[in-house]
Amino acid sequence: MRVSEAIGRTLADRGVDTFFGLVGSGNFTVVNALHAAGASFYAARHENGAITMADGYARAGGKVGVCTTHQGPGFTNALTGLTEAAKNRTPLLLLAADTPPGTLWSNFKIDQGGVAGTLGAIPERVRGPESAAADTARALRRARVERRPVVLNIPIDLVGQESSNSPHIPGWPDLEPPRPAAGAIERVADLLEICERPVIVAGRGAALSGARAELEGLGERVGALLATSAMGHGLFSGLPYAVGIAGGFASPLAVELLSRADVVLAFGATLNHWTTRHGRLFPPGARVVQVDLDEEAVGALHRVDVGVVGDAAAAAKAIADELARRGVRKEGFRTAEVRREIPRRRWRDEPYRDEGTDGYIDPRTLSIALDDLLPPERTVATDSGHFLGYPAMYLRVPDPHGFVFPNAFQSVGLGLGCAIGAAVARPDRVAVAALGDGGALMALGELETAARYRLGMVILIYNDAAYGAEVHHFGPMGHPVEHTRFPDTDFAALARAAGAEGVTVRRPEDLAPLKEWLGRRDRPLVIDAKVNPAVRAGWLEEAFRAH
Repeated sequence: MRVSEAIGRTLADRGVDTFFGLVGSGNFTVVNALHAAGASFYAARHENGAITMADGYARAGGKVGVCTTHQGPGFTNALTGLTEAAKNRTPLLLLAADTPPGTLWSNFKIDQGGVAGTLGAIPERVRGPESAAADTARALRRARVERRPVVLNIPIDLVGQESSNSPHIPGWPDLEPPRPAAGAIERVADLLEICERPVIVAGRGAALSGARAELEGLGERVGALLATSAMGHGLFSGLPYAVGIAGGFASPLAVELLSRADVVLAFGATLNHWTTRHGRLFPPGARVVQVDLDEEAVGALHRVDVGVVGDAAAAAKAIADELARRGVRKEGFRTAEVRREIPRRRWRDEPYRDEGTDGYIDPRTLSIALDDLLPPERTVATDSGHFLGYPAMYLRVPDPHGFVFPNAFQSVGLGLGCAIGAAVARPDRVAVAALGDGGALMALGELETAARYRLGMVILIYNDAAYGAEVHHFGPMGHPVEHTRFPDTDFAALARAAGAEGVTVRRPEDLAPLKEWLGRRDRPLVIDAKVNPAVRAGWLEEAFRAH
């Protein structure tokens, strides 16, 4: 058995059945070995597309995403996506070919492990033929347990060497997250015992913990409103006292209610400036509790009165049990009036002046129409840019796996790859890539990837022929913005050239082909939505106001 085969078999034996990448001479045999071991391979057109596919696959499917690249430039091409995955704590394994340690002169030679560590990923290495299987198993385990990207550097002089047929791989026990300290739970219960208007804000940590039932149980006991960060969007879908995303994407009703909170309970949410509207969302006198597995995250970005280190689900249950022991049960926000108001005042119910014209559709009207047409079982993956709030605010998702938000690094161009990965992970759901025209053009090669694999996904492009965030930020200040505007791109024509379907949308009725396509879903459908470039997103205006 060769080292490449040992790597492939080790990964396949441990549940890796899908991986993404771009094949070069350095990773050629590893790709073939993992594929021969039973894993399906999806070939991207660019390494950054490949790693974002693995990222989206992990977020939507709940598994470790696996990607492979050539050494040197193949690895560096993937760095933006790797940084996003690191900042998001995505469990991901990058199998990176690498130059041999003893190589002094090679065009491909860089310190890949050092670069990976600088970006926040975990550098690992195949140390030799006899340790190849154990090194691979360790790297995969670290990605799963530590929930971070791991870069497994594989020197190209090793892959063809003979490896042990019976490699020794350590047996690692299953691990449980630490339980919160009793004293911390008591201090939280003390606050909740005297509060009147508690709010629970759940982030991605709560979603990863699967804490929906425990948080709803706690919310019911103390009468709490339920909200999420953007990263936790979908966790409380369908619950009667859930007000959606807190922060810049919050609806007017959510802002109104959250501004009355006297206790804020953050579970697996960092309470960053986006989630808290630069510290203005909650009253200054509200007491703040933060629960997180990472003790360094507690109080790092927002004032915290009580910190709890522990798993979100375990902490929520422990707090509820302590309150039950004390006989505490409150109405709080959970009145009949609030329950009636929440479904009446979603974003789509808020009045606005439709700014559609003969040539352009209003992005809000577009988003509402799409929400009505798409099936409930969907995965929405966004890119970054001026349009970003519309899919988050108007497109419903069934659960947190249904919302892929690659904005931890706030890079444009990652949404399409993430959506392709999500489509592969959950073919039972309609994957929607919500992109701006700038991000779509950055990742344009992956349109061919989606078409080549005949993925039944929607690629929705909010096309304002500009980098809209810069136009709407600097234009009102009197700065020239001509360098951020571009001639209109015919994405429908590009879609057809790549083997997908394309439709141009300037008014709601232009979406009619979507209905027929949903009955087949035999290839991607690109919706080139010519949105009115004069419409300034309210969420971005709020963000600009803070600067």
